[in-house]
Amino acid sequence: MEAKPVKKYPLLIYNSLTRKKEPFIPLQPGMVGMYVCGPTVYGEPHLGHARSAITFDSIFRYLTFLGYKVRYVRNITDVGHLEDELNGLGEDKILRRARTEQLEPMEVAQHYTNLYRETMRRLGVRPPSIEPVASGHIPEQIAIISRIIERGFAYVANGSVYFDVHRYAGEYPYGELSGRTVGGQLTATRELEGTDGKKNFEDFALWKKADPIHIMQWDSPWGRGFPGWHIECTAMSLKYLGLPFDIHGGGMDLKFPHHEAEIAQAKAAFGKAPVNYWIHNNMVTLEGQKMSKSKGNFISLPQLFSGEHSLLENSYDPLTVRMFILQSHHGGELDFSNKGLKAAESALERLNNYLKTLDRMEMLPLGEPDKSLDMQVEFQCDACYTAMGDDFNTAKAIAVLFTLGKALQWIGTNFTRIPLQSETWQLALHTFRGFMEHVLGIADGNSTVDVDTDLTRELLNLLADIRTKARAERNFALSDDIRDRLGKLGLTTYDIASTELTSKQENNHGNIS
Repeated sequence: MEAKPVKKYPLLIYNSLTRKKEPFIPLQPGMVGMYVCGPTVYGEPHLGHARSAITFDSIFRYLTFLGYKVRYVRNITDVGHLEDELNGLGEDKILRRARTEQLEPMEVAQHYTNLYRETMRRLGVRPPSIEPVASGHIPEQIAIISRIIERGFAYVANGSVYFDVHRYAGEYPYGELSGRTVGGQLTATRELEGTDGKKNFEDFALWKKADPIHIMQWDSPWGRGFPGWHIECTAMSLKYLGLPFDIHGGGMDLKFPHHEAEIAQAKAAFGKAPVNYWIHNNMVTLEGQKMSKSKGNFISLPQLFSGEHSLLENSYDPLTVRMFILQSHHGGELDFSNKGLKAAESALERLNNYLKTLDRMEMLPLGEPDKSLDMQVEFQCDACYTAMGDDFNTAKAIAVLFTLGKALQWIGTNFTRIPLQSETWQLALHTFRGFMEHVLGIADGNSTVDVDTDLTRELLNLLADIRTKARAERNFALSDDIRDRLGKLGLTTYDIASTELTSKQENNHGNIS
């Protein structure tokens, strides 16, 4: 679908760093660099993962729809995330799961990475441009740590490396994102136990010395060890997006210590702030309470899709979950409930019915234009962009789509010919279908993978050739099996000489030889 001009629709972003809405001005005209903190892959993806992924997927989609060329980087954390990250204590979460399941750590990481990607696909989340993993960027992390040490903002203690927050705060403002102050943490009353030589409570690990039994460890100038959690995102974001870049996103729970540490690391190493715009999505609650495994109200996404949880009245389609998340602004708290999910299911069905009406109306010839209807339709189309341009407000955009869809349905019901100017009609088509399919991703079928048409054609022609050969060799069992299995996919076969794949019909059925 052809993108709209960037300049016609301005964009305001609520910047978590400045705590106000600001006009979005990319560093390079027409291009956007965006980094989002992805999952730590040691368990099944849950509702919190879904909210963050869908939030930034809609941002990625809208920027692309406006015509920007977007490089979207979302990382995978497969090493370095400790159980008590605030104090740099405890065991690596993936290592702990590996020991529990009697698997290799990378086996655990790969399993849950695969599960995360598949679950996001079902939710209609498009893959990022680049999806780097922490363990694949150890040299880059070591290089930045070395630079921070050279500039006097980190120190080595017993084989570990710690960021000197007090030294940093003497030169740069600390806590500008989270509002925290040096010495203001609750941990300041605790003794420095098990911290391997930390000078101050606020200091955080850039590199941790590994015990001999620790499986995940690498060589470094400071001995065998593994990176801290925060340094990975600094290394990967700067490698793929440069310094500075446009947008950094993540959950609100990452403001401190993770994102605060990222700002400090970049400034300590390079003297520059890493990001122009910080965007944070809010938390997810379940029927008014924070989700917690200990409370028994923790629901994984596979459970949500299957309905196999005591708090679920039934299963929910991934597209319904997506719709429910998008019906709230990403900056507000989101409470999951059966009632809310069922309402989202109903709303989703109504919008897709409007889209089906629009498809039928495309075949109607244009009648005599009605200027008043033209103005109404144009206003609603522009309102979709105005809503998304106001800090990516998907909730407002969906509300406008209902108004626009209802108006278009009324036109289709009451007129035998579309009483709009051709330009207005094309705008309506572009806007309603574009927002449903390409911006919000809530049109029927958007929870599946987009398959390359040429590749599909070649694969089906290959099957056709195999079936033709099977028939020539009188292997009718194989020939019939291919025919029957293709039939289940909605593809009809005809036993003629040609093996060329014909184009698909409007009802999604195809013909192959």
